[in-house]
Amino acid sequence: MKAMVVHEHGAPEVFVLDNVPLPAPLPDQVRLRVRSSSVNPIDCKIRSGALPLGASPPAILHIDVAGVVGAIGEAVSGFEEGDRVFGFAGGLLAYPGALAEYVCVPAAALARIPTTLDFSHAGVLPVAACTAWEAIHERAQVVAGESVLVQGGAGGVGHMAVQLAHACGARVHATVSSAPKAELVRRLGATAAIDYRQLEPSDIIREYTDGQAYDVVIDTVGGAALHKALLLAKPGGRVVSIAARGSHDLSPMHGKGLRLDVVFAIRPFVEDRGFERLAERLQQVARACEQGQLHPVLHERIYTYSDVAEAHRCLESGAALGKIALINDL
Repeated sequence: MKAMVVHEHGAPEVFVLDNVPLPAPLPDQVRLRVRSSSVNPIDCKIRSGALPLGASPPAILHIDVAGVVGAIGEAVSGFEEGDRVFGFAGGLLAYPGALAEYVCVPAAALARIPTTLDFSHAGVLPVAACTAWEAIHERAQVVAGESVLVQGGAGGVGHMAVQLAHACGARVHATVSSAPKAELVRRLGATAAIDYRQLEPSDIIREYTDGQAYDVVIDTVGGAALHKALLLAKPGGRVVSIAARGSHDLSPMHGKGLRLDVVFAIRPFVEDRGFERLAERLQQVARACEQGQLHPVLHERIYTYSDVAEAHRCLESGAALGKIALINDL
C-alpha cells in the first residue's frame, strides 16, 4: 500500500511517498480504509524529533483518523465491515499512524462517526475534542454559572473547549491574538474575546471579572501562559493545562490553594493500556456533535495527504484558523 513516510526527523519536507506492506489486524484491532486525518502540534513535534515518542524511521505519522472498517480482528465485537468510524490511529511508538491507505487500530480507540459529520470534519476531532472533553468535563468538572477562561480559544483544542464549556452553561471568555480569532470564539459561545498581548492578568481580572478572577482556566498554550493561568484563577479555583512541559513557578498555585490538572490525550498509546477511556470520550464527543453542542471548525484550506508537508508548515506558522484537515488521496 501507499503511505507518506518519514525516514528521518526534520522539517516538513521529510515526508515522502513510499510503498509499505499492507498491515493485518491483531485480534483486538480493526483495519481501516483511511479517509482523512488532521495535523496536531504533537504530530509536528514527533516529525521534527522534538518529542521522542515517534516510531523509529521509517515511520508513518499522524494520530487522528477517520475511515471505513474493513478487516476485523477475531476478538473484536461491536463493529462491522463498512462502519464509518473515527479515533486514534497511533503515529507513535509501536503504532503506525494514519498517513497511509490502510491502518490497523485498536478497536477500543474508535467510535462511530456522528451522523452530522463528513469524513473531513470527523478526522479532526479525536485528539482535540477528546482533550477538550477531558479538560472541561472530567478534570475541571465545569457546571452552569461558573466563569471559565480558555487560553488560546481559537486553537484546535481551544475552540472545542469554548463550545463544551458554553454547553455546560458556564460564562466563557477566551484569549485570542487577532480580530478573526475574536470573531470565531464569540460565534462559538464566548462572551468576551481578550487580546492577551495587550493586557496583564491583573488587568484582565479587573476589566473582565469585576476583580473576582475565574473559577476555571483552561490553558492550551503552555509556557508563560500556564503561569498566567495560575494568576487568573480565583482562590480555590481549578486550572487545567494541556501543555505543562517545562519548569514553572507554582507559588501562585500554593498561595491560592488551586487545583492543577494536566491532560495528555494519548497516554494509552504511551502506556499501552487504557484504550477504553478513549472510546468512552469519543462516544461522548460524537453525542455532543449530534446534539449540536460541538462542531469542529476547519481551516479554509483542506489539504490532501500528498500535501502533508504544506499542512505541517501551515500549522507551525500559526496562520491556521480552525483545525487543519487532510483528505486521503493515496
